[in-house]
Amino acid sequence: MTFAERLADAVAARESQIVLGLDPDPARLWPEALADVPADGPPAQRAAAAVRRHCAALIDAAGPACVAVKPQLACFERLGAAGWTALAATVEHAHAAGLLVIADAKRGDIDVSALAYAQALVGATPTPFGDVPGLGADAFTANPLLGVDALDPFVGCARAADAGIFVLVRTSNPGAADVEDLELAGGGAVWERLARIVAGLAGPGEGLSDVGAVVGATVPEHVARMRELMPRAPLLLPGIGAQGGRVEDLAPAFAAGRAGGLISASRSIARAHEHAGCEPRPAARAEAERLREAAWSLA
Repeated sequence: MTFAERLADAVAARESQIVLGLDPDPARLWPEALADVPADGPPAQRAAAAVRRHCAALIDAAGPACVAVKPQLACFERLGAAGWTALAATVEHAHAAGLLVIADAKRGDIDVSALAYAQALVGATPTPFGDVPGLGADAFTANPLLGVDALDPFVGCARAADAGIFVLVRTSNPGAADVEDLELAGGGAVWERLARIVAGLAGPGEGLSDVGAVVGATVPEHVARMRELMPRAPLLLPGIGAQGGRVEDLAPAFAAGRAGGLISASRSIARAHEHAGCEPRPAARAEAERLREAAWSLA
C-alpha cells in the first residue's frame, strides 16, 4: 500500500488530520518525564531517557486525537547517540499507538548524500553484511533548494519503501519571505516555482500523491494558490498555535479531500497545561481534540 493510500485510510479511520509535533526541550519536559530518571550517569543518557518518557506520555495523551506524529530530528540528535536511541523508541511507540510518523528532517544534499539520508529515514542501507534498516518513518521532510536532481533520490527511495516525502515550499517562519517570496525574472515567486516542482514529482493521475509539500499555516493567503498549483499533493501545514496560524484559515487545503491537509501543532499541545492551569496530559488531549474538531469541520 502506498503512503498516500495509508494516509487516506488513517485519516478516515481516526477522523483526524492533526499531526502531533514532537519538539522536546530537555529543559521544559513534563514533570512525569523526570521521575525515575537515574540519579547518575552521563548527562546525554539521562536527558535522552527523560525525553523518551516525555514523548511517550505526550503520544499517549494527545495521540488518540491525531493521525500522525512529527518528531523534529534536531531535538533528538543534539543529545548524540542516546538521542537517536530515544528517537527510535519514540517512532516505535507512535507506531504501536496506530500513528503515522513524519520525520521532520528537512534534509537536502547532492544525489549521493540525498539517497543516504533517505535510507536512514525510511529505507535501508545495503552492506556486505546485510541490509541495515533505517529509522522506519512513514515520511520525511526535505529541502528542495539544491534542485530536482537532489530530490529524485529522496522520492525514489521513499517510493521503494512505500513512504512519503514532504518538500519545503513555503515555510512558516517570518524569514521565509527573505527567499521564498522573492519574485523570479520569469514571473511568479520562488515558492510558486517550488510548488510546480512538487507537482511535477507527483506526476499525472488522480488522488493524493506520495509527494507532498510543507506550507506554513502562517501564510494562509497562499493556501488556495498552493492547492491550484499542486492539486494532488498532501499539504503539511505547520505553524498553528505558538506561531500564530489558525485552523479556520486553511479550508482550501482540503479541496483534495480530508487527507489533503495535515495540520501540525507542537508547542500549543505540549505546553497547553501552562495556560490551562491543569495537569499536562488532560490539557494536551483537550487541545488536540479542539484542533481535530476544528479541522474536521472544514473538510
